[in-house]
Amino acid sequence: MKLYIQATGNISPQNTLGQPTLPANLSEYNTNRLYSIEPDYSKLIDVKLIRRMSRIIKMGVAAALQCLQEAGVENPDAIITGTAYGCLEDTGVFLQKMVQNKEEMLTPTAFIQSTHNTIGAQIALLLKCHGYNNTFVHRGFSFESALLDAIMLLEEKTVSNVLIGGVDEITDFSFGITSRFGLFKKNINSNLNLFDTPSKGTIAGEGAAFFLLNNHPSQKDYALLDGVSTFYKPIDLEETEHHIQSFLSEQSISMNDIDLVLCGRNGDSIGDKVYDDLNERLFEQSLITNYKHLCGDYPTSTAFALWLAAGIIKSGSVPEALMKAPKNDIKRILIYNHYQKIHHSLMLVSTC
Repeated sequence: MKLYIQATGNISPQNTLGQPTLPANLSEYNTNRLYSIEPDYSKLIDVKLIRRMSRIIKMGVAAALQCLQEAGVENPDAIITGTAYGCLEDTGVFLQKMVQNKEEMLTPTAFIQSTHNTIGAQIALLLKCHGYNNTFVHRGFSFESALLDAIMLLEEKTVSNVLIGGVDEITDFSFGITSRFGLFKKNINSNLNLFDTPSKGTIAGEGAAFFLLNNHPSQKDYALLDGVSTFYKPIDLEETEHHIQSFLSEQSISMNDIDLVLCGRNGDSIGDKVYDDLNERLFEQSLITNYKHLCGDYPTSTAFALWLAAGIIKSGSVPEALMKAPKNDIKRILIYNHYQKIHHSLMLVSTC
């Protein structure tokens, strides 16, 4: 079933909230952590509520409300979120107080707000939405699982629209822990030059991207979401290639029909070898670009990729920020990403 992306809302390390596509002037960072550019939340959220919200909740709620505002929809039929880490800031606060207080006299507030479904629940409470509400916590498949759930809901025709989002954050606690595994580069001159000198590690990122999906077309639709597919720990490159070709065959197309491949290359020489090998075998005739130098690497970064692809489809061209020579007449985009070579996903986006 083809789904229509009616509206978007995206808070990311780039100035993207309220923008249909990438801004002309990209934000440049010289650190291995890319934090989201947060807006003036008071324009979207009641100021009395803002002070009670943690950072990730504010990001998620603001992105969701911006999406609904753009669509002109007051209350969606369903809300589905995907997050791998949930509310890390509140989790860190609770664990820190547990240690400091020797597990005694703990206030439950931080624990209650640390659960993964807090973002989706907060959106529903603000909107007074009593419909279907679900959160997927599937590591690198979290956003894709949310998308697949939305697709099934809309296919059943029990709802006509779904608000769906992917949200994850960085905190000092989480970055310190994950850095021990050697996941991130130590020296970064510029995130915009991430792919110029391949080496071990990547840059951490975060973001909150929401979409309103509809099973009926409208005059303001961004793009069509034709299909979503995931596969786990492929044995070798041949299996990965087989999954991609099978996915395209299910859509009755081939690589020759793809105008742009949006890859999840992240600057890590080991992980990027998958993309490099596919470029030589399957994508050799395709126009290819990357996105993680703009938002950083995190489990639900594919939500940023979908926002980027939808904007490209709506405008019909690849922004100059992504390619030195802008390309026009882009009608079909394949998004391929793997998270730590374990969680592989595919999304196909096309013109309405």
